[in-house]
Amino acid sequence: MGVRHLAERDVTSVLRALNKDVIANCMVLARVEALGVARNRLGAELWTNDRPAQSLCFSGANLIPLHGDPQAIRAFAERAASQPRVCSSLVGAAELVLPMWEILSQHWGPAREVRARQPLLVLPGHPKVTPDPLVRRVRSNELDRYLSAAVAMFTEEVGIDPSQPDRGRSYRRRVQEIIAEGRAFARFEDGEVVFKAEVGARAAQVSQIQGVWVHPERRGEGLGTRGTAAVAALIQATGQHATLYVNDFNTAARRAYDRVGFVQVRVFATVLLH
Repeated sequence: MGVRHLAERDVTSVLRALNKDVIANCMVLARVEALGVARNRLGAELWTNDRPAQSLCFSGANLIPLHGDPQAIRAFAERAASQPRVCSSLVGAAELVLPMWEILSQHWGPAREVRARQPLLVLPGHPKVTPDPLVRRVRSNELDRYLSAAVAMFTEEVGIDPSQPDRGRSYRRRVQEIIAEGRAFARFEDGEVVFKAEVGARAAQVSQIQGVWVHPERRGEGLGTRGTAAVAALIQATGQHATLYVNDFNTAARRAYDRVGFVQVRVFATVLLH
């Protein structure tokens, strides 16, 4: 069957499909719960080549294959290749992303970077280390101080300075929204951020932590371990699962998350595009 984009009438079946794996589907589930399926509200399209229970793909700023057999993944890749590219990356379960990229690379050329193995982690119980009591939600009047840390983290992680396009106005607005929604967390010392993290996606049952960063001069002190434990504990206090994914080559972060008590449930992959 050909690929079709889903409409608001499909929202119940889409949510049912996404809720089969709330940890892996957190990024898309959060958006669909908040905005529905209609593309004018979602700012993206959801595709299937059969029914949402059988195959599903999110096409927006990220291209995210959610589930489907090899035939569905090929159909999604061909659909993406047949129209102007709108995504800046592919992300999701490695067993779906990498075969999709193998097809799309023939049309879109080489990637800027392929991160083929990113363990997807979840915290099954309370943190195994004492959460940092000084980690708290960032306040709106702390935007400028938090923003400098967010820019440093993004540049270090992605390799691109987010303050370059449009003089950083778009990125500033995005960070401002994250703070306003209570999804930014930090430890401040003498007015400077020494640890930060964000909830990148927040669904009913699960929140995904992203953007974990420790000031370069303060690394090795355990701030990342205790800070991540604090954010995870705050998430769990709302009755949600705390999850995140990490590059397999980031050994320091992986050790920190192991100490907190996170365990691996899947493997993600990310393809960063030019």
